[in-house]
Amino acid sequence: MKQNWFIPFGLLAAVAVAAVLLPAAKPAIKGGPINTGDVAWMLTATGLVLLMTPGLSFFYGGMVRVRNVISTMLQSFIAMGVISILWIVVGFSLAFGDSVGGLFGHPLTFFMFSRVGGATHPDLSPTIPLVLFALFQLKFAIITPALITGSFAERVRFSGYLLFICLFSLFIYSPLAHWTWHPNGFLHKMNVLDFAGGTVVHMSAGFAALAGALVLGRRKVHIASEPHVPANIPFVVLGTGMLWFGWFGFNAGSALAASETAVMAFATTNTASAAAMLSWIFFDAMRGLKPSALGACIGAVVGLVAVTPAAGYITVGHSILIGVAASVVCNCVARWKSKSTLDDTLDVFPCHGVGGMVGTIATGIFAHEVGLIYGTHKVFLNHLLAIVIVGAYTFFGSYLLYKITDKIIPLRVSEEQEELGLDISQHGESVEQPSQLAQEPSNGIKPRMPAETA
Repeated sequence: MKQNWFIPFGLLAAVAVAAVLLPAAKPAIKGGPINTGDVAWMLTATGLVLLMTPGLSFFYGGMVRVRNVISTMLQSFIAMGVISILWIVVGFSLAFGDSVGGLFGHPLTFFMFSRVGGATHPDLSPTIPLVLFALFQLKFAIITPALITGSFAERVRFSGYLLFICLFSLFIYSPLAHWTWHPNGFLHKMNVLDFAGGTVVHMSAGFAALAGALVLGRRKVHIASEPHVPANIPFVVLGTGMLWFGWFGFNAGSALAASETAVMAFATTNTASAAAMLSWIFFDAMRGLKPSALGACIGAVVGLVAVTPAAGYITVGHSILIGVAASVVCNCVARWKSKSTLDDTLDVFPCHGVGGMVGTIATGIFAHEVGLIYGTHKVFLNHLLAIVIVGAYTFFGSYLLYKITDKIIPLRVSEEQEELGLDISQHGESVEQPSQLAQEPSNGIKPRMPAETA
């Protein structure tokens, strides 16, 4: 038995015991009456956002080499387990607990989901149960670290990754959520508008991805000039469809009500993605490239990213411009990155980091009544400042967390394991048939194949 796995199992067992022994506490304060229409919509939206993480696993899994498909997909999928438990224990408290100086929530406010139940909350969930609000926000907390995995795909150690996403969730994501979405968060008080996560989700994932690519370094097979051939483009198309579908819950659900705002966010989300998808393949074609399914999928996701912070504050017309602008900018940054020494495997920073920044700037320009086009500049300037604050905090904070993680559990797999592929070296599984495997793994790990039928 591997002794280093006793610690995470022991922690999970301790949480299980504590969950039974700790008495359930009643809500300290209650909001107004429950609106059943809002509850129905938010239950639907919560399910839609959860679907995005399996969608991301297909999206990323289809883009990596065939010997890293399972590991890449699992890195997204496993976040649903890790972050779900962490959120219940202390994550929700750090994000939405009683504010400590506008920087983070008190960790004991909702510890182990204490005082999180069927009653409404006057500030966080005035028309829906607080537990529903907490579960909706959980889905955002799940997909954010999953987004980061695309930057260090094909070379990260699974156990090190698990430790990193716990640290990231506690020290990066939860404080950012508090800053932006808690009524007493300091960015919220600065009137920084982030409807559904342009800064909290996409900028944080993008800048953490940039730090991760720098810390883990370039892939050895990449240096050896082995061509990067995506394993399964239909997986990418399937993942994009799941992301697009789930994003309606992501953005429209952030209205926290079945309202006019939710409907407009639904419309702007679809329109921005459509415009960005077309813009990406047209822009590629102008550069002499063939319009590709991969390009269309990446463009669609970039549009979804860019419209996220603005979705509930803009018109449908604005969303077209945002989608086109973000697509062109991210396309150019991705092209520049491909010529650099930075090995961000799946272009997480160009698409999510840069896309989140474009969307945040666009929100400051077009936000209804307070944007730059309405003759006011305060919100726009505050958004520029927020980009600097969030970008710097996330990049340097994540860089430090990667280094701490690496001291405890080495993040980078060995060169032999990387060449063999993470599916076999990390998980003992493979999507390839036995006859396709080039050689027997030298470390004695054998892929687990489906049992042959008689």
